[in-house]
Amino acid sequence: MRDPNNRQPVRRVVICGGGTAGWMAATGIAKVLGKQLDIKLIESEEIGTVGVGEATIPTLTNFHNVLEINEQEFMAETQATFKLGISFESWRNLKEDYIHSFGTTGIDHWTAGFQHFWHKGVQRGLAGDFGDYCLELKASKENRFAHLPNNGMNYAYHLDASRYAKFLRRLSEPRGVQRIEGKIVRYTRHDNGDVRSVVLASGQEIEGDFFIDCTGFRALLIGEAMDEPVEEWSQWLFCDRAIAVQTTSVGDAVPLTRSMAHQAGWQWRIPLQHRVGNGIVYSSRYLDEDTARKQLLANVEGKTLIEPRVIKFQPCQRRHTWKGNVVAIGLASGFLEPIESTSIHLIQRSVIRLMQMFPSDGIQQADIDEYNNQCNSEINHIRDFIILHYHANNRTDSQFWIDAREMKIPASLQHRIDLFRETGRVFRVPNELFAENSWIQVMIGQGIMPKSHHSTADLMGDEELKAFLGNIKSRIDRTVVQLPTHQAYVQRYCGRPDEGAKAA
Repeated sequence: MRDPNNRQPVRRVVICGGGTAGWMAATGIAKVLGKQLDIKLIESEEIGTVGVGEATIPTLTNFHNVLEINEQEFMAETQATFKLGISFESWRNLKEDYIHSFGTTGIDHWTAGFQHFWHKGVQRGLAGDFGDYCLELKASKENRFAHLPNNGMNYAYHLDASRYAKFLRRLSEPRGVQRIEGKIVRYTRHDNGDVRSVVLASGQEIEGDFFIDCTGFRALLIGEAMDEPVEEWSQWLFCDRAIAVQTTSVGDAVPLTRSMAHQAGWQWRIPLQHRVGNGIVYSSRYLDEDTARKQLLANVEGKTLIEPRVIKFQPCQRRHTWKGNVVAIGLASGFLEPIESTSIHLIQRSVIRLMQMFPSDGIQQADIDEYNNQCNSEINHIRDFIILHYHANNRTDSQFWIDAREMKIPASLQHRIDLFRETGRVFRVPNELFAENSWIQVMIGQGIMPKSHHSTADLMGDEELKAFLGNIKSRIDRTVVQLPTHQAYVQRYCGRPDEGAKAA
């Protein structure tokens, strides 16, 4: 525990590591507190970044609004496209697909969610697919997109992660962030265990009052200096490897991330303006690296632009991501896997949380405890949501999927599944990332159907229910048909000539 009577103001902030995490932290802190702080960011050109976080979720638009980022400039600089959801292919069973979209589905009643009215409609033969009542889902299936009045379309982005870091750097440096080129080789500590300085290979020593560890899986400060352990989750999340590769574009970019399940994990496809990001995520217990690489390359489109890159990871989370005068952000704090594009979101949430609780007047244990409690609560709910995708499956073609279905899952997730299966009800914990509609879409998509619905739905007769459902669907269909294609909209809104990879 820290001595509350020995508080030193925080004025010197040292961000160790660049990449997406480092530069998001630098940009956010400089925007809000830059006039009060001396901010240094240390990164080395010798050390590459993981850089596969190219798909995001809608919360990034809020972060950009806080930073007053011009969307068209950002998208042009990062060669970004829009994203309306994720297409999960063969996750429930072979050749059975569904979309987890970013929109809301139908219209809720104050006593019951739309799924209850839809469930009654299914029973009475009056309802179509659950996704027929979601604008973003229908637009994604038709490869259409446009900004609509009054924030009428929920969306995220596909982006080039390396370009994103460079874009944020250009915003940060005029706001006072000093970038220092160099490789950190060691650190020094105060008598109380806090980090005093980091030392570069050149011999330069950089002191600070507060350190942000963005050193990736290396976790130099939080893991090594502060000796903070991780809570390991491989008993639920089997995948521990990824292989990434970039390819030329061979067709129009679609507003969806594709997630294609295979016998020991899944493969992603992320369309940018200038190329396509691809990768395979798998469990080394069930698939060897050579087979995984061949499987990836056999299932990409276009010419490969780089050599496939292997990334080893452990599904885990630091028990405390803030310890002493060190906060870990990004991969240094832990990693689940990229299935629901949460990596950049968790960086963003850590940055915003830190800005809200920044210890300008001195580090206090109460702030540390609250920060860690919020981080742990958020990551546990995300963990459960990701486990759901694997556990709720009907595949019998490989031991990987059989074992995932038969494993004992966290009690918190089992409760959510039981509640929805028995009653059709879902709930959202305060400040939880994924809203009720996300849980509903994935549970239905993975084959979990409710046995009953709320009695409020029974107050509607067949004609009234048919009109209620039909009006929602018709309104969405009328909107979608008027939207331009996603490719055309991107080119008009933020496209620009680029040296990147177009197919010949």
